[in-house]
Amino acid sequence: MKAVLPALARPLVEPHLPDGIDVHWFTSPEEAEAMVADADIGWVDIHRPEAWAQAVAAGKRLKWLSTIYAGLDPLDKPALIARGTRVTNGSGVNAHTVAEYAVMGCLVAAKRFDEVVRIADTHVWPYDAPGKLELYESHALVIGYGTIGKLVGERLAAFGVTVTGVTRSGAPGTIGPDAWRARLSEFDWIVLAAPATHESAAMIGAAELAAMKSSAWIVNVGRGALIDQDALIEACEKRRIGGAFLDTVTPEPLPPEHPLWTTPNVIHSMHLSGRSQTRMFLRATEIFVENIHAFMEGRPLRNEVDLAAGY
Repeated sequence: MKAVLPALARPLVEPHLPDGIDVHWFTSPEEAEAMVADADIGWVDIHRPEAWAQAVAAGKRLKWLSTIYAGLDPLDKPALIARGTRVTNGSGVNAHTVAEYAVMGCLVAAKRFDEVVRIADTHVWPYDAPGKLELYESHALVIGYGTIGKLVGERLAAFGVTVTGVTRSGAPGTIGPDAWRARLSEFDWIVLAAPATHESAAMIGAAELAAMKSSAWIVNVGRGALIDQDALIEACEKRRIGGAFLDTVTPEPLPPEHPLWTTPNVIHSMHLSGRSQTRMFLRATEIFVENIHAFMEGRPLRNEVDLAAGY
């Protein structure tokens, strides 16, 4: 059985591979695309989304596609379904660091630490603070209360925040997808940690922004597509909400001339949340080794994606 894997993972993966695997290690996008054409197993992650999608599309015989990424947005999911390709993702491998970024976003917004840094750059000593919100006794809505969302909730609770999670199922201790809009005016923080699907596209639009407190902040560590960005720009320009801390936007990278860069009270972190760690690749290789044994033995795979749902 042919497997195409990243050469970067070789020292961590090779000693633990089961028998019967013919491994080809790629070192470039071009090698990945060429090697995967007749492969059964592919782990062909490439940093550029379009190059990753191109490599995956070339794997027309793939029985199992493994990826370190949590989101599959760039991939042709109907094609994968038609081919019968099973997909496992990296859900959870960077969950802690993304959750930490979300909490950092709340803290930066509350204290306007972005402005504090800019003041320090001018070598001027201020006698008042640019941000005076407290997390203590505030209320947060976390939309997407999965692996990352729960970690965000746990960390915010430690600051004395009352947290309400939103799940598709309305699981115990959370509310369902039809309940949160009617309660938007209750929350000081709207944290987005949901995947990008047809159902979640532009879930925060003009109506939702209008329903929020005028002091409330959005913190998006999910996907840029979750927000109607034109509506967000208008809401921030007209000071209808407190602002937005955006780790993800659409498109990425955001063009230099895009108005979102200069929209008042919008803080960008350029999708660095998942990269701000040192253990993600180690966790990903552990999942891959576990899964390749399970795959060869016909056992369930960890982190298998429901391609029809998109996650």
